[in-house]
Amino acid sequence: MKKQNKNMIDLRSDTITRPTQEMLDAMMHAKVGDDVFGEDETVNKFQDKVAGLFGMEAGLYVPSGTMSNQLGVKVLTEPGDEILIDEKGHIFNYETGAASVLSGVQVRTLPGKNGKLNTTLLEHTKRGHFDWEPRTRVISLENTTNKGGGVCYTKEELREIKTFADAENLLVHLDGARIWNAITETEIEPKFFGEIADTISVCFSKGLGAPVGSMLLSSKERIAKARRYRKMWGGGMRQVGLLAAAADYALENNWAKLKDDHRRAKEVGQVIFDSKFLAVDMNTLQTNILLFDTVKEPAEKVIEKLHQKGIQMIPFGPNTIRATFHFEITDEDVKVVKQALAEIGEA
Repeated sequence: MKKQNKNMIDLRSDTITRPTQEMLDAMMHAKVGDDVFGEDETVNKFQDKVAGLFGMEAGLYVPSGTMSNQLGVKVLTEPGDEILIDEKGHIFNYETGAASVLSGVQVRTLPGKNGKLNTTLLEHTKRGHFDWEPRTRVISLENTTNKGGGVCYTKEELREIKTFADAENLLVHLDGARIWNAITETEIEPKFFGEIADTISVCFSKGLGAPVGSMLLSSKERIAKARRYRKMWGGGMRQVGLLAAAADYALENNWAKLKDDHRRAKEVGQVIFDSKFLAVDMNTLQTNILLFDTVKEPAEKVIEKLHQKGIQMIPFGPNTIRATFHFEITDEDVKVVKQALAEIGEA
C-alpha cells in the first residue's frame, strides 16, 4: 500500500481527513448496544436527529454513501424499472454498476449541465407505456455535484423538478453526499430537501470529517425495508454508536468550517483564473470542489509538478484536475498552493 507523506498538502479529496482528538473522545464516551437488535442508543438518537433535521420520518445509518444510494434505489424501484440521472452522476459513474446488480434496474443518463438535471431535459423521458419499454420510476439528483465541480441546485430548480416528478408520477432520490456544502452555500433549509425527495442520502465522512458513515432518510416504511436490505448486503453492524458518535460530533462541530473550505477553493481558483496556462470557470466554483483545466500539457504532467512542490491533486480527465478543500487545509497551505499554481500557470 502506498504510504502518504504527512507533509504533503493533500487536496485529492475531502475524505482523507482524520478524526481529531475531540472526535475520538466523543467516540470513546458513546453509549452503545447491538444495533442489529436495535439496541444502540447513540445511533438510534442520531438517526432520529438527522431525520428530524430534514423533516423525514426515519433514518438508517450505513457504512458508505454508495450503500445509502443503493438502498435508496432499492426501496423506490422494482426489477426492470429505470432511473433517470445526469451523465456525471455518482450512482452511474462510481458505484460499480450496483443499481443493475442489486436492484435489477436500468440507469438512463441525460446530458445535464455541471451534473444537474432540469425539467426541459426531463420532458418526454418517462417510459413504460408499452410492454417493450422499461418503466421509468425515479429521478436521481446529486447535490452538490461531484463531477460537476461542486455545483449546487437552487431552490427554484429543485421545486420545478419536484413539480415535474409529481405530474409524471415519478419518485425522487437525492444523493446528498455533500448536502452540507450545498446548504452552507445556498442557505436552503434542510427540511426543504425533505419536501423535494422521497429518499435522501447524506454523508458524514466527506466535508464534515467523520471517519465512516452515511445515512438514508425516508419514510418509516421505506427505512424498515432498507434495514432488511442493509442486513442482506452485509451492512448490519453491532456497537455502531462508536461511529455514529463521530458523525454526530462532526455534524455539530465541523459543519460551520465548510464556509472556510469554500472560501479557500475560490481563492485558489482566482489564481488559476489569472494564469496563462491553466483555466477555470469561476461561475461554477461554488463550494469546496475546484475543477480546472490545463492548456498546454496533460493533467498528469501538472499533477506531477504539483507533487514535486508537496501538493497532491487528482486527474479528472485528460486535461482536467480536481482539488477538494477540507478542514485539514489551512490558510498557510493555501498560500503554498497559490504560489505553486501561479508558477505553473505562468511557466
